[in-house]
Amino acid sequence: MIQQIYPSAAHPFRYELNKDMQFAAAHYVPSESAGACSRVHGHTYFVNVTVAGDELDESGFLVNFSQIKKLIHNRFDHSLLNDHSALFSDEDPNRYPTTENVARIIAELVSDFLAQTVNKPQCVQIFLRETPTSYVIYRPYAAGGNRHE
Repeated sequence: MIQQIYPSAAHPFRYELNKDMQFAAAHYVPSESAGACSRVHGHTYFVNVTVAGDELDESGFLVNFSQIKKLIHNRFDHSLLNDHSALFSDEDPNRYPTTENVARIIAELVSDFLAQTVNKPQCVQIFLRETPTSYVIYRPYAAGGNRHE
């Protein structure tokens, strides 16, 4: 069992759901300044997805945990992140598969999925651990405040 305490994202919603998962994936950062990370190498990534909202769906869920896992784990586990060309690019530094960009892209995938649901919860935080000592937190609405629609 994975147990960890995460920094909290401030939000105005009544419900908060957190889904932990991990996936094994390789990547490289296509930049000379990335040093050793410019060569193909792998990680067991650990991700926590935080979703918040005020309304539950017809099943009494904010969102079904299994749907979040399918979006992330089933897509990225045992893959080369650079091969996901719809998400990552060797040409655009904003789409290199760095931990920062992977966290943002996970947030975008989750947000796009949630926008299609009836109750429209929000992805408020992604915690992505790349190694035991290195992680990134991405908060989609930190700069402009939470979108409470």
